[in-house]
Amino acid sequence: MSKETELWSAAALAGRLTEIRRELHRNPELSNEEFETTARIRRWLEAAGIRIAEYPLRTGVIAEVGGRHGGPVIALRADIDALPIQEETGLSFASAVPGKMHACGHDFHTASLIGAAYLLKEREQELKGTVRLLFQPAEEKAAGARQVVESGALENVRAIFGLHNKPDLPVGTIGIKQGPIMAAADGFKVEVQGKGSHAAVPEAGIDPIVIASHLITALQSIVSRNVSALDSAVISVTKLHSGTTWNVIADKAVLEGTVRTFDEEVRSRVLARFDQVVEGVAAAFGTSAAVRWIEGPPPAINDEALAELGWQEAEHLGLLPIVPAPSPAGEDFAVYQKLVPGLFVFLGTSGSQEWHHPAFDLDERALPVAADYLAGIAVRALGYYAEGSDGKQVL
Repeated sequence: MSKETELWSAAALAGRLTEIRRELHRNPELSNEEFETTARIRRWLEAAGIRIAEYPLRTGVIAEVGGRHGGPVIALRADIDALPIQEETGLSFASAVPGKMHACGHDFHTASLIGAAYLLKEREQELKGTVRLLFQPAEEKAAGARQVVESGALENVRAIFGLHNKPDLPVGTIGIKQGPIMAAADGFKVEVQGKGSHAAVPEAGIDPIVIASHLITALQSIVSRNVSALDSAVISVTKLHSGTTWNVIADKAVLEGTVRTFDEEVRSRVLARFDQVVEGVAAAFGTSAAVRWIEGPPPAINDEALAELGWQEAEHLGLLPIVPAPSPAGEDFAVYQKLVPGLFVFLGTSGSQEWHHPAFDLDERALPVAADYLAGIAVRALGYYAEGSDGKQVL
């Protein structure tokens, strides 16, 4: 009998999940390149007798536990991709791949969901439905959730649950809130058309750098003058490129950046106003500018009833549930929440650095905590949907 098919003690589970997390951490793969990661996940699940559900995905794994007695389907999701960052942790299990690193903790998420799968497998006979396990690729490119949806893996799912490690929360704390918890994350690229000339005779040209400077200032007024003080939005210009030398006025300038919002109506208003400002400022200088949007995920908005279930499960496990501040980072778990009710929570990991930092790490004692929570909320949700939200049995 392999260690994946034995009944798991707390210590054994913690040890095994640490091994899994460290193997993933040593071998990071970028979005849509997670072929070896996919193979590892399949191997670990199959060794525990967990059935793989075959969906048309190039990378990523869909698996299922339960379903022996019919009942509803709920989903648990983890993301599996890494980032193009050179690791600077000095860990004994640091990335063995130059320029690639699990700097956002997706190795932690994957190991936690595998742990939940092991725990659910032990309780398979008593499950009141099916738990579908989504090991999703390409979260960092905001593409993987859509790939999973297009594969059909969300069909018949009544609700979906996911978590993200939170370095600034201590182990044993879990952030659960109704409504928005992570932001819509849209990118933009603005190309300002100028007219080149000698720098000594600017009147002979149209200076795109001057126009870009006015644009940067004008765009900030969208948040201060077009968004209510009761709402939230961020516009950041993070890149400006123009010119080739000191004595030539360039013929174009390119600005790039991001817009973050927590509400779809606010998102639509800000993006529309952005286009108007760019067009108007460019026209005022006698030229034009083109905006290209890089659509990111929508805001992650938690279902009220599922947030209550999540809070109950946290208290049942002896965790400390808190209402966290929403994060302006983006998360494509939100794509699922547009289609089915969902709950996304922050799990404390006592980290020293924020997400995407080259020295990012976390406290591995949070691994069994996350596995217990994911398995527990799955069981609780199956009971909730099997009985119906009104407490009546659903046949």
